[in-house]
Amino acid sequence: MGVEGCTKCIKYMLFFFNFIFWLAGCVILGVSLWLRHDNKTSSLLELKYDGAEAPSTFYISVYILIAVGAVMMFVGFLGCYGAIQESQCLLGTFFACLVILFACEVAAGIWGFMNKDKISKELITFYDSVYDSGVTLTEDDKKQAATAVLKVFHETLNCCGKGGLLSGATMLFSETCPKDKKTASNCHDKIRELFSEKIYLIGIAALVVAVIMIFEMIFSMVLCCGIRNSPVY
Repeated sequence: MGVEGCTKCIKYMLFFFNFIFWLAGCVILGVSLWLRHDNKTSSLLELKYDGAEAPSTFYISVYILIAVGAVMMFVGFLGCYGAIQESQCLLGTFFACLVILFACEVAAGIWGFMNKDKISKELITFYDSVYDSGVTLTEDDKKQAATAVLKVFHETLNCCGKGGLLSGATMLFSETCPKDKKTASNCHDKIRELFSEKIYLIGIAALVVAVIMIFEMIFSMVLCCGIRNSPVY
């Protein structure tokens, strides 16, 4: 069996798009591993204070991305092999996998849009709880623990305090703030900025992958129909 004409062109276009899809899976896997081990996020999200931990929502999202990247690499390989071999079975399986992946991506996009500010809000709440505890506590051990946590925030994000640098509470932790306090912003703004940049990066990658998947679904069905209608020699 062999396809001819336009269908043969679609065969090689599908192979090309699947190769791009496989590369996109590699990129998503690499980016998600980078997000998981990025010094800024890991140093903040692995903090603990008096039994309380930083929110794990961000890491849950990253683990999902790691799984998606690995699945995309497998599906991309399946599509490449199915296109070259002109196998209806493999192409049908590939199409079904694409539909499931596309549905999951749409669902994840809706969830991410609805909860895009949740991660930063949770981390801000954690920061505020440590900050307020450090201000009100009188025990030296707990106060030192609060100061250590705040120091990680301030040094990692180049920030200081919840609002203004000149507040009385902020001055209690002045030793944990950056040396050049004039260039340091309040930590609420820095936390929001950090995670908005991460979400923006993920959104661009998801949009590119969605466009590639739409073309692949169209090409796989056209090629599958072309193989079915092609003459047998």
